[in-house]
Amino acid sequence: MIDLALVASAFRLATPLLFAALGGVVSERSGVVNIALEGKLLAGAFAAAVAAEATGNPWMGVAAAVGAGMLIGLLHAVFGVWLRGDQIVVGVALNLFVAGVTQFLMAYLYGSSANTPPFPGFGSAGTLWFPPLVWWALLLVPLVHLYLRRTRAGLRLEAVGEHPEAAETLGVNPLRVRFAGVVLAGALAGLGGAYLALETTQFVKNMSAGRGFIALAAVIFGKWRPFGAAGACLFFGLAEAVQIRLQGFGIPTQFVQMIPYLLTMVALAGFVGRSRPPAGLGKPLAREK
Repeated sequence: MIDLALVASAFRLATPLLFAALGGVVSERSGVVNIALEGKLLAGAFAAAVAAEATGNPWMGVAAAVGAGMLIGLLHAVFGVWLRGDQIVVGVALNLFVAGVTQFLMAYLYGSSANTPPFPGFGSAGTLWFPPLVWWALLLVPLVHLYLRRTRAGLRLEAVGEHPEAAETLGVNPLRVRFAGVVLAGALAGLGGAYLALETTQFVKNMSAGRGFIALAAVIFGKWRPFGAAGACLFFGLAEAVQIRLQGFGIPTQFVQMIPYLLTMVALAGFVGRSRPPAGLGKPLAREK
């Protein structure tokens, strides 16, 4: 049965997905495949944990998460855009890099490669009260939409994602536009990581737990549009909320935990063929003569 508590839980669980998916929309609309959303979420979560634990201030954790996400986004842009590396391979490599680095730094800073000490989060005050980052995520959906469809920078970004050569003939620098899109995507995904860490008030090894890939599925499911991706994220968030509730009904945990991932595969199987990605997605920029 769907009730108010279940809906509220769905919004909370969808929040990190929504931040990452909005980043994925921006990046992929510029023509860059963003497999690295998983690593950006994880980097943001770890940076938020370190900063919040050191300062006792969750807002410092948010700022650190944005910075960490942008740093991974910068690496992504350097190797995947400027050096024209294979975008899928670069994304996978960054995910593995972040997973290893966070465990190493956690062991170095806290003497444990499994989790950090607890730190202050935003707390909770009942079913209808959401932490600030939930409202940020919801507000960013129309803002990203307006950015892409109503601003010069956003229109240039979409033009580069569709046909970078044509955009260049109009005076647009595709390299610069893609760089900016990938770094902005890192900042947004970093916010998703901050929410993960500050909601649980502890960083745990690999706590992104595949959410970056689910967010990427939401981007495809939502046809590379902010509102479509947001709807997909809420769908996946509801699936996870139902999964958590079903664990109390005696259903085997292993089966219940498969639900969000099974729904992700079903959604992709039904919608990928009907979704048209940006024409320039995954295609490296032509080398200057």
